[in-house]
Amino acid sequence: MFNKPTSAYVHIPFCTQICYYCDFSKVFIKNQPVDEYLQALIREFEFYDIHDLKTLYIGGGTPTAITAEQLDYLLTHLEKNINLEMLEEFTIEANPGDLTPEKIAVLKKSAVNRVSLGVQTFFDKQLKQIGRSHNEAQIYESINALKAAGLTNISIDLIYALPNQTMEQVEENVRKALALDIPHLSLYSLILENHTVFMNKQRRGRLHLPNEDIEADMFTYIINELEKNGFEHYEISNFTKPGFESRHNLMYWDNVEYYGVGAGASGYLDGIRYRNRGPIQHYLKAIKEHGHSRLGEDILSKEEMMEEEFFLGLRKKSGVSISHFEEKFGVGFEERYGQIVADLVKDGLLILEEDTIRMTKKGLFLGDTVAEKFIIDVSDDKD
Repeated sequence: MFNKPTSAYVHIPFCTQICYYCDFSKVFIKNQPVDEYLQALIREFEFYDIHDLKTLYIGGGTPTAITAEQLDYLLTHLEKNINLEMLEEFTIEANPGDLTPEKIAVLKKSAVNRVSLGVQTFFDKQLKQIGRSHNEAQIYESINALKAAGLTNISIDLIYALPNQTMEQVEENVRKALALDIPHLSLYSLILENHTVFMNKQRRGRLHLPNEDIEADMFTYIINELEKNGFEHYEISNFTKPGFESRHNLMYWDNVEYYGVGAGASGYLDGIRYRNRGPIQHYLKAIKEHGHSRLGEDILSKEEMMEEEFFLGLRKKSGVSISHFEEKFGVGFEERYGQIVADLVKDGLLILEEDTIRMTKKGLFLGDTVAEKFIIDVSDDKD
């Protein structure tokens, strides 16, 4: 029997509005069988016999798009299945416009101890332009209400390099985020994904984005300003006050196995990465017939596990420990990846310090490019 993971991700695919940049597994909530979905989700959770968790994360979609009664059902039934004494971090994603007093009351009486708010920007005009349904005032209302309920471990997401966004607007977003007095911030550059409104606009030449130099300036400003204000840049897109790192997300970057539950959710169990069926009716049918909804499974080879360990670990400020890598995989790091690392160091993308390999600031900005270059170089070495 394999060692059971101590982290689980639960996916709620419903949204009150579909954002123009989002390619996650989601559906417009109107006329959806939400109650039936939540019941199926709990059945899938029980199928995996999930009990001893350190982190539990409910994401979406928008988990707070469901009603307060439905949210109470979800949280109550999840908590019935798990050892709450062992649970260290229980995060739920929320949108400012969805957090009614009734839903916050549900959160307050639950085991949830961390809330991640999808703010994205403080400018009302930009919020409309990217398909968000909330406004700036609702951001402050939601955060004040969460704090009043004792939910002070709050993180917000912001997006930079938005269409027509200026450096001054990024500076204002950072200033307003710092003024919230919260312990965690996630800042992502806009990435164009297939099958989104923004990608369609880009293909028609109707999306005007900041160029790469301006985006790099935005990234550098964000890092410098947040570090100046006591935040540690502990992962490519994430900043924390001491002790408030996202333990669940660190689990991903540490390349640890986890359960993935819900329509379109991904998981990693016993060396197998899997993805659930996305369409709601397909998911419901699979749960009814099998108890799970796995559509695709990818059994990782040792080589693939090593590659993931390396490029996921590089996302963290702490980087990759060579001795830990060698102990975990029984492979000499220098012999296997020494030349590739040396080339990336020469390109100014990596730093090698005794037992640790980590990205430079240039490498952090070009994070996906570094990962792609690493994989390509490894593949070339195999040929």
